Amino acid sequence: MSDVRPLPSPHEFDVTIVGAGPVGLALAAWLARRSASAALSVALVDAREPEAAAGDPRAIAISEGSRMLLEPFGAWPADANAIERIHVSQRGRFGRTLIERAEHRLPALGYVARYGSIVHALALAVRRTQTHWFTPCRALPPQVNAGNEFVTLPIQSAHVQRTLRTRVLINAEGGLYGEASTAKRATRDYGQTAIVGIVSVSAPQPHVAWERFTDEGPIALLPMGGVRHADYALVWCMQPAQAARRGALSDAQLLTELGAAFGERMGRFESIKGRAAFPLGLVAAHTLVEGRMASIGNAAQTLHPVAGQGLNLGLRDAHALADALAHAGATPEALAEFARRRALDRRLTIGATDTLARLFTVDFGPLAALRGLALTALECLPPAKMALARQMMFGQRR
Repeated sequence: MSDVRPLPSPHEFDVTIVGAGPVGLALAAWLARRSASAALSVALVDAREPEAAAGDPRAIAISEGSRMLLEPFGAWPADANAIERIHVSQRGRFGRTLIERAEHRLPALGYVARYGSIVHALALAVRRTQTHWFTPCRALPPQVNAGNEFVTLPIQSAHVQRTLRTRVLINAEGGLYGEASTAKRATRDYGQTAIVGIVSVSAPQPHVAWERFTDEGPIALLPMGGVRHADYALVWCMQPAQAARRGALSDAQLLTELGAAFGERMGRFESIKGRAAFPLGLVAAHTLVEGRMASIGNAAQTLHPVAGQGLNLGLRDAHALADALAHAGATPEALAEFARRRALDRRLTIGATDTLARLFTVDFGPLAALRGLALTALECLPPAKMALARQMMFGQRR
């Protein structure tokens, strides 16, 4: 797609963002809104057009805090379905806690939307700005000039290679666990694979999200609405060997096993579509910033899906970075301030997700009893439950 206005000569920008997924697009939109006085020039580079993802059916959990960040500039997906209650329990063991919208006096605890809808809404918002688009273009390894005044970024399209010069370079090009380099990153292989898809049930409970911990790993069901409110996004975590075996099952056979694992709280599992599987692990960069380059979203951290924090943490990264750049310009000092502001939220969110992933994915009898006690304690200690829920919804913003 052609650029939205004539290119500066040579191709120089204040900010260049590599990755036009939800986090990269959100950063571009926030920069356009927040840096009007600073007049930052912004370029966006991606290997494909964002609109190519419009039909992507994958489900994404969006927190209430993320809605509050996205909605003001019209980048809210039309199909977002509200979560008003979260039911957390263990299959076949004691321990349960409920998180209710009314407890927090909020319109919802969070939302579920298709990945394609989120990207489409954000792309429309960015198309209305002065952002320069380089899509489809593949970004090649960048280099910092000798004086540390700018970064050069070669980009390759189908027939042309060009070089961009930028004052700061933002990596927002993430991926699944196992796809990214682990250099200078903390890693953990959870020894699990997630089977995902969209399932329908015979006895839906509208606007209720489920996190059921089983001996194999957690099962998350997120309400997507649909006809009769019967569609749910499934994330079923298990050992890789079991995932491989179940991957070969028919839909009917897989749904039978899912029903046996989850229980009958929503009746029968009637259908599944969009089946896929991917490995689960943690990859977290030790630092978000190196000189004039910064990482956000999945480029900075890839998390276990147990608490649905990946996109939401990435959006908070982007929002804080846009604020720092708007106030201090496209400088290393702005990036350093961004890294300082994000340290606490990243540490708490990554730590909480990693702890939950390890605590609730081990099949060990005494540990299962401790999990039950922990869930019961949360239900009996409202301040603790409130603090955990607020962290998951809003994180730490400074």
